[in-house]
Amino acid sequence: MFTGIVEELGEVTAVENLGDAARFRLRGPVVTEGARHGDSIAVNGVCLTVVEHEGDEFTADVMAETLKRSSLGALTAGSRVNLERPTAVGARLGGHIVQGHVDGTGTVLERTPSEHWEVVKISLPAELARYVVEKGSITVDGISLTVVDAGADHFTVSLIPTTLALTTLGLKQPGDPVNLEVDVVAKYVERMLGDRVRGAAQ
Repeated sequence: MFTGIVEELGEVTAVENLGDAARFRLRGPVVTEGARHGDSIAVNGVCLTVVEHEGDEFTADVMAETLKRSSLGALTAGSRVNLERPTAVGARLGGHIVQGHVDGTGTVLERTPSEHWEVVKISLPAELARYVVEKGSITVDGISLTVVDAGADHFTVSLIPTTLALTTLGLKQPGDPVNLEVDVVAKYVERMLGDRVRGAAQ
């Protein structure tokens, strides 16, 4: 489990096309400290498994389904990525519960800067809209954020200078894709309420 608090802004150093998969080599001195084969590291919000680890770099295999459902397929050598290790048991939950299972992708639509923060508008797939509410939580490229405004096909978030400086959202421009993971609690509530409604109707 992750919390959406990005530990460092890493970099893709190589991408190997394997046909029905891809192998990524990524640099991240913070997240690779003490890393071992089989460990999990979230890359732009996608939970990946460490295959190899050498120095401040690690490699991870990404299957076709993940490339299809996320924006990882658009990464190339030199791309910057958000990196986070799993949360240790007993640690503070700084963001919200993040599984590292991307639900879909959105696109940066607008950026509106102000003196002390920046509002970013992101497109929202229709099938995810019901899980996104004003002042609720959403994960964008692995970053735990609070929804400012929730529309039928978009939402907005306000970014403080720290988020802009230390994550990929400081680099994303209109037209760029981002990974989205909605609050898993909302999905469980929907499932449980749906079962109750169906049971009452029988």
